[in-house]
Amino acid sequence: MLDGVSQVTVVDHPLLKRDLTILRRIETPHGLFRNTLSDISTILAYEVLRTLKVKSVRVLTPLEETEGFELDEEVIVVPILRAGLGMIDGFVRFLPEARVGHLGMYRDEKTHKPVDYYANIPGGLDTARVIVVDPMLATGGSATGAIDYLKRRGARNFLFVCLVAAPEGIERLQSAHPDVPIFTATVDRELDENAYIHPGLGDAGDRIFGTSEKTQ
Repeated sequence: MLDGVSQVTVVDHPLLKRDLTILRRIETPHGLFRNTLSDISTILAYEVLRTLKVKSVRVLTPLEETEGFELDEEVIVVPILRAGLGMIDGFVRFLPEARVGHLGMYRDEKTHKPVDYYANIPGGLDTARVIVVDPMLATGGSATGAIDYLKRRGARNFLFVCLVAAPEGIERLQSAHPDVPIFTATVDRELDENAYIHPGLGDAGDRIFGTSEKTQ
């Protein structure tokens, strides 16, 4: 945890550090990139899901009745398209019953502002734990816009999960939504003039889906 006020948790795990290095390498092919991102998302999900509430239930074992536990809140995972899709498997691996929404946003290359183009969100946002996922928290525009949209739809209980965060993105998201805890694998140094994270790992969407030869 960076500090108790900021609500930013940097997840520390040896395998996560190893896999993040694989993702940073320019020569990593998109198939390996995609699989490694899924593995990292599983580690992040394990830590994030520690925060879920449970309730006590009675369960009958082959020998006697005893106390057991069940989750006491519904979970809705909302990836910010398209790169956020690469993080879904890590969460539904632990929570196959979780519902998944989709929120499409892209960053305008000139203004660097988010533009929304698609939304398909389950009902029940007002009572669910809503986990918004996106590999990169750069300017914070897409994350802030996504949470703005979900709050207008009634969502109240959030977590935001990313792989790499820039200080500028953290500041913007926390300024707009101080009630939303942030989980990330690393906080990188800065954004450049094109709003790319440094040292970063390039365009996560392009590298997941193999849609461009560019790395920045």
